[in-house]
Amino acid sequence: MATGPVAALPQDGGALDPLTLAKLWSNPCWFSFRINYLSNHFNVPVYGYIERRYGLLRPEFVVLFSTGLSEGVSASSIVVSSGFPKNTISRAIQKLLRRKIVKRATDEDDGRRFQLRLTKLGRQIFDEMMPIMCAREDTMLAALSPSEQKTLSNLLAKMVMNSPDWQNEIQEEG
Repeated sequence: MATGPVAALPQDGGALDPLTLAKLWSNPCWFSFRINYLSNHFNVPVYGYIERRYGLLRPEFVVLFSTGLSEGVSASSIVVSSGFPKNTISRAIQKLLRRKIVKRATDEDDGRRFQLRLTKLGRQIFDEMMPIMCAREDTMLAALSPSEQKTLSNLLAKMVMNSPDWQNEIQEEG
């Protein structure tokens, strides 16, 4: 069973509502709540904006973003790095291909695989979104000093590096 956080209950909850405070300080699953809370406060506004502006759903932008970070990426790499199911990523790729946001080329090392690359339109969307996403992240990290941000980055990276050891499914007991 998870244990509670080391930090003490704050004297003033600020603008947070009582349930959020309870989930923050009285929750045996404190880590998952905090990570989900933070990711939702990034994902909901950012992906809502992307859908309104570009008509792209989150899995579609995940493909675009992954391709923008690593030209020539494969669909299977996007599946592994995103946690989305293969069929979801496949559908997203098909939509992006139809809209000419990404293009597909045969992998030179393995002719059975395809590499994804951004088109001019895909690069434009990627380049337009990066400052918006970075600004949102900067806002969220503003409560931390540069040293604390570096520590947080290193701790989270350490957990991600350990993720191949995690079970992908919860096993039923008995």
